[in-house]
Amino acid sequence: MFRKILIANRGEIALRVQRACREMGIASVAVHSTADADAMHVRLADESVCIGPPAARDSYLNMPAILSAAAITGADAIHPGYGFLSENASFAEIVEAHGIAFIGPSPAHITMMGDKIAAKDAMKRLGVPLVPGSDGALTSLAAAAEVAAEIGYPVLIKAAAGGGGRGMKVAHTADELAEAWQVARTEAKAAFGNDSVYMEKYLDRPRHIEMQILADNYGDVVHFGERDCSLQRRHQKLLEEAGSPALTSSQRTELGETVTRALRQLGYRNAGTLEFLYQDGQFAFIEMNTRLQVEHPVSEMVCDVDLVREQIRIAAGQPLGYDQSAVRFRGHAIEIRITAEDPETFIPNPGLISLYHPPGGLGVRVDSALYAGYRVPPYYDSMIAKLIVHAPDRAQAIARMRRAIDEFAIIGVKTTLPLHRRILDDPTFQSGDYTIHWLERFVAKGA
Repeated sequence: MFRKILIANRGEIALRVQRACREMGIASVAVHSTADADAMHVRLADESVCIGPPAARDSYLNMPAILSAAAITGADAIHPGYGFLSENASFAEIVEAHGIAFIGPSPAHITMMGDKIAAKDAMKRLGVPLVPGSDGALTSLAAAAEVAAEIGYPVLIKAAAGGGGRGMKVAHTADELAEAWQVARTEAKAAFGNDSVYMEKYLDRPRHIEMQILADNYGDVVHFGERDCSLQRRHQKLLEEAGSPALTSSQRTELGETVTRALRQLGYRNAGTLEFLYQDGQFAFIEMNTRLQVEHPVSEMVCDVDLVREQIRIAAGQPLGYDQSAVRFRGHAIEIRITAEDPETFIPNPGLISLYHPPGGLGVRVDSALYAGYRVPPYYDSMIAKLIVHAPDRAQAIARMRRAIDEFAIIGVKTTLPLHRRILDDPTFQSGDYTIHWLERFVAKGA
Protein backbone atom coordinates (compact mmCIF):
# COMPACT_ATOMS: atom_id res chain seq x y z
CA MET A 1 0.00 0.00 0.00
CA PHE A 2 1.11 3.59 -0.60
CA ARG A 3 2.80 5.57 2.17
CA LYS A 4 2.01 9.05 0.89
CA ILE A 5 -0.39 10.38 -1.77
CA LEU A 6 -0.17 13.80 -3.39
CA ILE A 7 -3.59 15.16 -4.33
CA ALA A 8 -3.34 17.17 -7.52
CA ASN A 9 -6.52 19.14 -6.99
CA ARG A 10 -8.31 21.57 -4.68
CA GLY A 11 -11.57 22.18 -2.82
CA GLU A 12 -14.06 19.52 -1.86
CA ILE A 13 -12.59 16.79 -4.04
CA ALA A 14 -9.16 17.27 -2.46
CA LEU A 15 -10.80 16.93 0.97
CA ARG A 16 -12.68 13.86 -0.24
CA VAL A 17 -9.44 12.11 -1.20
CA GLN A 18 -7.75 13.25 2.01
CA ARG A 19 -10.48 11.62 4.09
CA ALA A 20 -10.01 8.31 2.34
CA CYS A 21 -6.26 8.55 2.86
CA ARG A 22 -6.64 9.34 6.56
CA GLU A 23 -8.92 6.34 7.10
CA MET A 24 -6.44 4.09 5.28
CA GLY A 25 -3.47 5.36 7.29
CA ILE A 26 -1.88 7.06 4.27
CA ALA A 27 -0.24 10.48 4.56
CA SER A 28 -1.56 13.19 2.22
CA VAL A 29 0.14 16.07 0.44
CA ALA A 30 -1.92 19.10 -0.64
CA VAL A 31 -0.76 21.30 -3.49
CA HIS A 32 -2.16 24.79 -3.74
CA SER A 33 -1.99 28.11 -5.54
CA THR A 34 -1.26 31.32 -3.67
CA ALA A 35 -5.01 32.05 -3.81
CA ASP A 36 -5.70 28.81 -1.91
CA ALA A 37 -3.15 29.23 0.88
CA ASP A 38 -5.95 29.31 3.49
CA ALA A 39 -8.12 26.63 1.84
CA MET A 40 -9.45 23.78 3.94
CA HIS A 41 -7.68 21.10 1.90
CA VAL A 42 -4.39 22.82 2.73
CA ARG A 43 -5.22 23.14 6.43
CA LEU A 44 -6.11 19.48 6.85
CA ALA A 45 -3.35 17.86 4.80
CA ASP A 46 -0.32 16.27 6.45
CA GLU A 47 1.92 18.38 4.18
CA SER A 48 1.31 21.17 1.68
CA VAL A 49 3.29 22.71 -1.17
CA CYS A 50 2.56 25.97 -2.99
CA ILE A 51 2.83 25.31 -6.73
CA GLY A 52 2.15 28.71 -8.26
CA PRO A 53 0.02 31.85 -8.63
CA PRO A 54 -3.80 31.84 -8.80
CA ALA A 55 -4.31 31.09 -12.51
CA ALA A 56 -4.92 27.35 -12.96
CA ARG A 57 -2.50 27.15 -15.87
CA ASP A 58 0.27 28.31 -13.54
CA SER A 59 -0.67 26.07 -10.61
CA TYR A 60 -3.15 23.20 -10.80
CA LEU A 61 -2.30 22.59 -14.48
CA ASN A 62 1.43 23.10 -13.94
CA MET A 63 2.82 19.59 -14.41
CA PRO A 64 6.46 20.34 -13.56
CA ALA A 65 5.42 22.07 -10.32
CA ILE A 66 3.18 19.17 -9.28
CA LEU A 67 5.85 16.57 -10.06
CA SER A 68 8.42 18.62 -8.15
CA ALA A 69 6.06 18.73 -5.16
CA ALA A 70 5.71 14.95 -5.33
CA ALA A 71 9.48 14.54 -5.48
CA ILE A 72 10.34 16.84 -2.57
CA THR A 73 7.67 15.32 -0.32
CA GLY A 74 8.44 11.72 -1.25
CA ALA A 75 4.92 10.95 -2.47
CA ASP A 76 4.65 7.53 -4.08
CA ALA A 77 1.26 8.13 -5.73
CA ILE A 78 -0.77 11.00 -7.19
CA HIS A 79 -4.56 11.22 -7.16
CA PRO A 80 -5.83 13.75 -9.74
CA GLY A 81 -9.43 14.09 -8.47
CA TYR A 82 -11.65 15.39 -11.27
CA GLY A 83 -11.09 18.28 -13.66
CA PHE A 84 -7.67 19.88 -14.09
CA LEU A 85 -5.23 17.06 -15.07
CA SER A 86 -7.46 14.10 -14.24
CA GLU A 87 -8.00 13.12 -17.89
CA ASN A 88 -4.66 14.28 -19.25
CA ALA A 89 -2.94 11.21 -20.67
CA SER A 90 0.42 12.98 -20.92
CA PHE A 91 0.31 13.80 -17.21
CA ALA A 92 -0.52 10.19 -16.31
CA GLU A 93 2.29 8.95 -18.53
CA ILE A 94 4.84 11.38 -17.06
CA VAL A 95 3.79 10.51 -13.51
CA GLU A 96 4.35 6.81 -14.14
CA ALA A 97 7.63 7.50 -15.96
CA HIS A 98 8.88 9.13 -12.75
CA GLY A 99 8.15 5.96 -10.77
CA ILE A 100 5.04 7.42 -9.13
CA ALA A 101 1.71 5.62 -9.28
CA PHE A 102 -1.11 7.42 -11.06
CA ILE A 103 -4.40 6.68 -9.31
CA GLY A 104 -6.53 6.25 -12.40
CA PRO A 105 -6.69 4.40 -15.73
CA SER A 106 -3.80 3.76 -18.07
CA PRO A 107 -2.63 6.63 -20.30
CA ALA A 108 -3.71 4.60 -23.34
CA HIS A 109 -7.30 4.35 -22.14
CA ILE A 110 -7.38 8.02 -21.14
CA THR A 111 -6.26 8.88 -24.68
CA MET A 112 -8.79 6.56 -26.29
CA MET A 113 -11.76 7.81 -24.31
CA GLY A 114 -10.67 11.45 -24.54
CA ASP A 115 -11.27 11.28 -28.28
CA LYS A 116 -15.03 10.92 -28.63
CA ILE A 117 -14.72 9.35 -32.09
CA ALA A 118 -12.16 6.76 -30.94
CA ALA A 119 -14.31 6.03 -27.88
CA LYS A 120 -17.41 5.40 -29.98
CA ASP A 121 -15.46 3.19 -32.38
CA ALA A 122 -14.13 1.12 -29.48
CA MET A 123 -17.55 0.73 -27.88
CA LYS A 124 -19.11 -0.24 -31.20
CA ARG A 125 -16.53 -3.03 -31.58
CA LEU A 126 -17.31 -4.19 -28.05
CA GLY A 127 -21.03 -4.44 -28.67
CA VAL A 128 -22.17 -1.30 -26.81
CA PRO A 129 -25.12 0.43 -28.52
CA LEU A 130 -24.52 3.88 -30.05
CA VAL A 131 -26.57 6.86 -31.19
CA PRO A 132 -26.94 6.72 -35.02
CA GLY A 133 -24.39 9.04 -36.62
CA SER A 134 -21.23 9.42 -38.65
CA ASP A 135 -18.55 6.74 -38.77
CA GLY A 136 -15.67 8.86 -37.52
CA ALA A 137 -14.86 12.51 -38.12
CA LEU A 138 -16.64 14.50 -40.80
CA THR A 139 -14.19 15.67 -43.45
CA SER A 140 -16.39 18.24 -45.18
CA LEU A 141 -19.77 19.96 -45.12
CA ALA A 142 -20.83 17.77 -48.03
CA ALA A 143 -20.02 14.65 -45.99
CA ALA A 144 -22.02 16.08 -43.10
CA ALA A 145 -25.00 16.71 -45.37
CA GLU A 146 -24.83 13.14 -46.64
CA VAL A 147 -24.86 11.66 -43.13
CA ALA A 148 -27.67 14.00 -42.03
CA ALA A 149 -29.80 12.94 -44.98
CA GLU A 150 -29.22 9.30 -44.07
CA ILE A 151 -30.05 9.49 -40.33
CA GLY A 152 -32.63 12.30 -40.60
CA TYR A 153 -32.94 15.70 -38.98
CA PRO A 154 -32.48 17.09 -36.40
CA VAL A 155 -28.80 16.28 -36.03
CA LEU A 156 -26.12 17.21 -33.50
CA ILE A 157 -22.60 18.21 -34.54
CA LYS A 158 -20.09 17.57 -31.74
CA ALA A 159 -16.41 18.25 -31.15
CA ALA A 160 -14.34 15.05 -31.20
CA ALA A 161 -12.23 16.35 -28.31
CA GLY A 162 -15.15 18.11 -26.64
CA GLY A 163 -16.96 18.27 -23.37
CA GLY A 164 -19.16 20.56 -21.31
CA GLY A 165 -21.31 21.52 -24.28
CA ARG A 166 -18.54 23.34 -26.13
CA GLY A 167 -18.25 22.62 -29.83
CA MET A 168 -21.78 21.23 -29.91
CA LYS A 169 -24.50 22.57 -32.24
CA VAL A 170 -27.93 21.36 -33.38
CA ALA A 171 -29.20 21.60 -36.94
CA HIS A 172 -32.96 21.09 -37.17
CA THR A 173 -33.09 21.34 -40.96
CA ALA A 174 -30.76 21.17 -43.95
CA ASP A 175 -30.81 24.97 -44.11
CA GLU A 176 -29.26 25.16 -40.63
CA LEU A 177 -26.53 22.60 -41.25
CA ALA A 178 -23.86 24.87 -42.75
CA GLU A 179 -23.99 27.34 -39.86
CA ALA A 180 -24.02 24.59 -37.23
CA TRP A 181 -21.09 22.90 -38.96
CA GLN A 182 -18.99 26.08 -39.01
CA VAL A 183 -19.84 27.23 -35.48
CA ALA A 184 -19.14 23.80 -33.96
CA ARG A 185 -15.73 23.60 -35.67
CA THR A 186 -14.80 27.14 -34.65
CA GLU A 187 -15.79 26.53 -31.02
CA ALA A 188 -13.97 23.19 -30.98
CA LYS A 189 -10.78 24.76 -32.30
CA ALA A 190 -10.93 27.57 -29.75
CA ALA A 191 -11.74 25.32 -26.78
CA PHE A 192 -9.69 22.22 -27.53
CA GLY A 193 -7.19 23.15 -30.23
CA ASN A 194 -8.85 20.58 -32.50
CA ASP A 195 -11.63 21.37 -34.97
CA SER A 196 -12.48 17.74 -35.72
CA VAL A 197 -16.24 17.10 -35.39
CA TYR A 198 -18.66 14.23 -35.85
CA MET A 199 -22.44 13.88 -36.09
CA GLU A 200 -25.13 12.15 -34.08
CA LYS A 201 -28.88 11.93 -34.41
CA TYR A 202 -30.39 14.57 -32.12
CA LEU A 203 -32.79 12.90 -29.70
CA ASP A 204 -35.71 15.13 -28.74
CA ARG A 205 -36.56 13.73 -25.28
CA PRO A 206 -33.72 11.60 -23.93
CA ARG A 207 -32.53 11.08 -20.39
CA HIS A 208 -28.85 11.18 -19.49
CA ILE A 209 -27.98 7.90 -17.80
CA GLU A 210 -24.49 6.95 -16.66
CA MET A 211 -23.03 3.83 -15.10
CA GLN A 212 -20.24 3.77 -12.50
CA ILE A 213 -17.67 0.98 -12.74
CA LEU A 214 -14.50 -0.21 -11.04
CA ALA A 215 -11.98 -2.54 -12.66
CA ASP A 216 -8.87 -4.07 -11.14
CA ASN A 217 -5.64 -5.22 -12.76
CA TYR A 218 -6.76 -8.87 -12.88
CA GLY A 219 -9.75 -8.69 -15.21
CA ASP A 220 -12.47 -8.20 -12.62
CA VAL A 221 -15.04 -5.46 -13.35
CA VAL A 222 -18.09 -4.50 -11.31
CA HIS A 223 -20.69 -1.75 -11.69
CA PHE A 224 -22.40 0.28 -9.00
CA GLY A 225 -25.63 0.97 -10.81
CA GLU A 226 -26.87 3.91 -12.80
CA ARG A 227 -27.10 7.61 -12.09
CA ASP A 228 -29.69 9.83 -13.73
CA CYS A 229 -27.99 13.10 -14.67
CA SER A 230 -30.73 14.52 -16.89
CA LEU A 231 -31.15 17.77 -14.97
CA GLN A 232 -28.72 19.95 -16.90
CA ARG A 233 -28.36 23.57 -17.89
CA ARG A 234 -26.17 24.27 -20.91
CA HIS A 235 -24.94 20.67 -20.71
CA GLN A 236 -23.78 21.18 -17.12
CA LYS A 237 -25.29 18.86 -14.49
CA LEU A 238 -27.10 20.44 -11.54
CA LEU A 239 -28.78 17.47 -9.82
CA GLU A 240 -28.18 13.73 -9.98
CA GLU A 241 -30.09 10.69 -8.73
CA ALA A 242 -29.25 7.03 -8.07
CA GLY A 243 -31.03 5.07 -9.31
CA SER A 244 -32.92 6.59 -12.18
CA PRO A 245 -36.70 6.96 -11.76
CA ALA A 246 -37.00 5.94 -15.43
CA LEU A 247 -35.31 2.53 -15.23
CA THR A 248 -36.29 -0.85 -13.87
CA SER A 249 -33.96 -3.17 -12.00
CA SER A 250 -33.87 -5.48 -15.03
CA GLN A 251 -32.77 -2.60 -17.29
CA ARG A 252 -30.04 -1.75 -14.78
CA THR A 253 -28.87 -5.35 -14.80
CA GLU A 254 -28.86 -5.52 -18.59
CA LEU A 255 -26.96 -2.26 -19.01
CA GLY A 256 -24.52 -3.22 -16.27
CA GLU A 257 -23.75 -6.54 -17.91
CA THR A 258 -23.15 -4.83 -21.25
CA VAL A 259 -20.83 -2.26 -19.71
CA THR A 260 -18.78 -4.62 -17.54
CA ARG A 261 -18.38 -7.13 -20.39
CA ALA A 262 -17.07 -4.37 -22.70
CA LEU A 263 -14.58 -2.98 -20.18
CA ARG A 264 -13.35 -6.45 -19.29
CA GLN A 265 -12.56 -7.04 -22.97
CA LEU A 266 -10.94 -3.60 -23.17
CA GLY A 267 -8.64 -4.38 -20.24
CA TYR A 268 -9.65 -1.20 -18.45
CA ARG A 269 -8.51 -0.51 -14.87
CA ASN A 270 -9.56 1.73 -11.99
CA ALA A 271 -12.70 3.92 -11.90
CA GLY A 272 -14.70 5.00 -14.91
CA THR A 273 -18.15 6.13 -15.95
CA LEU A 274 -19.94 5.34 -19.20
CA GLU A 275 -22.57 7.86 -20.26
CA PHE A 276 -25.65 7.06 -22.32
CA LEU A 277 -28.70 8.72 -23.77
CA TYR A 278 -31.87 6.78 -23.01
CA GLN A 279 -35.09 7.15 -24.98
CA ASP A 280 -37.97 4.83 -25.82
CA GLY A 281 -36.40 1.96 -23.88
CA GLN A 282 -33.10 2.15 -25.79
CA PHE A 283 -29.63 3.09 -24.53
CA ALA A 284 -27.02 4.78 -26.71
CA PHE A 285 -23.41 5.34 -25.63
CA ILE A 286 -22.13 8.92 -25.92
CA GLU A 287 -18.84 9.05 -23.97
CA MET A 288 -16.74 7.66 -21.15
CA ASN A 289 -15.12 9.61 -18.33
CA THR A 290 -11.85 8.04 -17.20
CA ARG A 291 -11.86 9.51 -13.70
CA LEU A 292 -13.90 9.98 -10.57
CA GLN A 293 -17.13 11.89 -11.25
CA VAL A 294 -18.45 14.89 -9.31
CA GLU A 295 -21.63 12.90 -8.66
CA HIS A 296 -19.91 9.75 -7.34
CA PRO A 297 -21.42 10.18 -3.82
CA VAL A 298 -24.91 9.06 -4.89
CA SER A 299 -23.47 5.73 -6.04
CA GLU A 300 -21.55 5.44 -2.79
CA MET A 301 -24.70 6.06 -0.77
CA VAL A 302 -26.87 3.44 -2.50
CA CYS A 303 -24.11 0.81 -2.68
CA ASP A 304 -22.33 1.50 0.63
CA VAL A 305 -18.91 1.69 -1.04
CA ASP A 306 -16.01 4.15 -0.79
CA LEU A 307 -15.06 4.63 -4.43
CA VAL A 308 -11.93 6.65 -3.63
CA ARG A 309 -10.68 3.96 -1.27
CA GLU A 310 -11.27 1.41 -4.04
CA GLN A 311 -9.39 3.58 -6.53
CA ILE A 312 -6.39 3.67 -4.19
CA ARG A 313 -6.51 -0.09 -3.55
CA ILE A 314 -6.61 -0.85 -7.28
CA ALA A 315 -3.75 1.54 -8.07
CA ALA A 316 -1.71 -0.18 -5.35
CA GLY A 317 -2.16 -3.49 -7.17
CA GLN A 318 -4.79 -5.00 -4.91
CA PRO A 319 -7.66 -7.04 -6.41
CA LEU A 320 -11.25 -5.96 -6.00
CA GLY A 321 -11.85 -9.05 -3.91
CA TYR A 322 -15.58 -9.27 -4.71
CA ASP A 323 -17.85 -9.81 -7.69
CA GLN A 324 -21.10 -8.25 -8.90
CA SER A 325 -23.24 -10.40 -6.62
CA ALA A 326 -21.68 -8.65 -3.61
CA VAL A 327 -22.87 -5.21 -4.73
CA ARG A 328 -26.22 -4.39 -3.14
CA PHE A 329 -28.47 -1.48 -4.06
CA ARG A 330 -30.25 0.18 -1.14
CA GLY A 331 -32.81 2.94 -1.35
CA HIS A 332 -32.43 6.17 -3.30
CA ALA A 333 -29.88 9.02 -3.27
CA ILE A 334 -29.99 12.57 -4.64
CA GLU A 335 -27.14 15.07 -5.02
CA ILE A 336 -27.37 18.78 -5.74
CA ARG A 337 -24.42 20.90 -6.87
CA ILE A 338 -24.34 24.22 -5.03
CA THR A 339 -22.49 26.99 -6.82
CA ALA A 340 -21.56 30.53 -5.82
CA GLU A 341 -23.77 32.01 -8.51
CA ASP A 342 -26.85 34.16 -8.77
CA PRO A 343 -29.71 31.60 -8.85
CA GLU A 344 -31.52 33.53 -11.60
CA THR A 345 -28.75 34.89 -13.84
CA PHE A 346 -26.07 32.27 -13.01
CA ILE A 347 -23.44 35.00 -12.85
CA PRO A 348 -20.60 33.86 -10.54
CA ASN A 349 -20.58 35.54 -7.13
CA PRO A 350 -17.27 34.89 -5.34
CA GLY A 351 -16.68 36.53 -1.98
CA LEU A 352 -16.24 36.20 1.78
CA ILE A 353 -18.27 33.53 3.59
CA SER A 354 -19.51 35.27 6.74
CA LEU A 355 -21.61 32.34 8.00
CA TYR A 356 -21.62 28.67 7.11
CA HIS A 357 -23.97 26.13 8.68
CA PRO A 358 -24.38 22.80 6.86
CA PRO A 359 -27.40 20.57 7.45
CA GLY A 360 -27.22 17.26 9.28
CA GLY A 361 -29.35 14.36 10.40
CA LEU A 362 -29.96 10.84 9.18
CA GLY A 363 -28.96 10.22 5.58
CA VAL A 364 -27.48 13.70 4.97
CA ARG A 365 -23.96 14.24 3.61
CA VAL A 366 -22.23 17.49 2.68
CA ASP A 367 -19.04 17.52 0.60
CA SER A 368 -17.60 21.02 0.84
CA ALA A 369 -14.42 22.92 1.67
CA LEU A 370 -16.25 26.01 2.94
CA TYR A 371 -15.93 27.53 6.39
CA ALA A 372 -16.91 30.86 7.93
CA GLY A 373 -14.22 33.40 7.11
CA TYR A 374 -13.18 31.67 3.87
CA ARG A 375 -13.08 33.80 0.75
CA VAL A 376 -14.34 32.01 -2.36
CA PRO A 377 -11.78 32.90 -5.05
CA PRO A 378 -12.83 34.07 -8.52
CA TYR A 379 -10.28 31.97 -10.38
CA TYR A 380 -11.85 28.51 -10.40
CA ASP A 381 -15.09 26.63 -10.93
CA SER A 382 -17.94 28.16 -8.93
CA MET A 383 -19.10 24.92 -7.26
CA ILE A 384 -18.67 25.34 -3.50
CA ALA A 385 -20.59 22.38 -2.06
CA LYS A 386 -22.44 19.17 -2.83
CA LEU A 387 -25.42 18.19 -0.73
CA ILE A 388 -26.29 14.49 -0.85
CA VAL A 389 -29.15 12.66 0.81
CA HIS A 390 -30.07 8.99 1.06
CA ALA A 391 -33.42 7.48 2.03
CA PRO A 392 -35.35 4.20 1.65
CA ASP A 393 -37.17 5.46 -1.48
CA ARG A 394 -37.28 8.43 -3.86
CA ALA A 395 -40.20 10.21 -2.20
CA GLN A 396 -38.44 10.14 1.16
CA ALA A 397 -35.19 11.25 -0.46
CA ILE A 398 -36.94 14.29 -1.97
CA ALA A 399 -38.48 15.16 1.40
CA ARG A 400 -35.10 14.78 3.09
CA MET A 401 -33.38 16.96 0.50
CA ARG A 402 -35.99 19.70 0.89
CA ARG A 403 -35.50 19.65 4.65
CA ALA A 404 -31.70 19.72 4.29
CA ILE A 405 -31.81 22.68 1.90
CA ASP A 406 -33.97 24.59 4.37
CA GLU A 407 -31.31 23.99 7.05
CA PHE A 408 -28.34 24.95 4.87
CA ALA A 409 -27.02 28.46 5.58
CA ILE A 410 -24.33 30.00 3.37
CA ILE A 411 -24.11 33.75 3.96
CA GLY A 412 -21.81 36.13 2.11
CA VAL A 413 -22.24 34.93 -1.46
CA LYS A 414 -25.26 34.19 -3.61
CA THR A 415 -25.85 30.48 -4.21
CA THR A 416 -28.08 28.23 -6.30
CA LEU A 417 -29.82 26.76 -3.23
CA PRO A 418 -33.09 28.64 -3.98
CA LEU A 419 -33.14 27.18 -7.50
CA HIS A 420 -32.71 23.66 -6.17
CA ARG A 421 -35.56 24.21 -3.73
CA ARG A 422 -37.83 25.26 -6.60
CA ILE A 423 -36.81 22.20 -8.64
CA LEU A 424 -37.66 19.87 -5.78
CA ASP A 425 -41.06 21.53 -5.36
CA ASP A 426 -41.97 21.12 -9.02
CA PRO A 427 -44.55 18.40 -9.85
CA THR A 428 -42.67 17.30 -12.96
CA PHE A 429 -39.50 16.63 -11.00
CA GLN A 430 -41.43 14.92 -8.25
CA SER A 431 -43.06 12.63 -10.82
CA GLY A 432 -39.63 11.70 -12.21
CA ASP A 433 -40.90 12.30 -15.76
CA TYR A 434 -38.24 14.72 -17.02
CA THR A 435 -35.64 14.75 -19.82
CA ILE A 436 -32.36 16.56 -20.45
CA HIS A 437 -34.30 19.45 -21.99
CA TRP A 438 -36.66 20.02 -19.06
CA LEU A 439 -34.44 22.13 -16.80
CA GLU A 440 -33.62 24.68 -19.51
CA ARG A 441 -37.33 25.36 -19.98
CA PHE A 442 -37.92 25.40 -16.21
CA VAL A 443 -35.20 28.02 -15.70
CA ALA A 444 -36.30 30.08 -18.71
CA LYS A 445 -39.86 30.46 -17.47
CA GLY A 446 -38.66 31.44 -13.99
CA ALA A 447 -41.01 28.99 -12.32
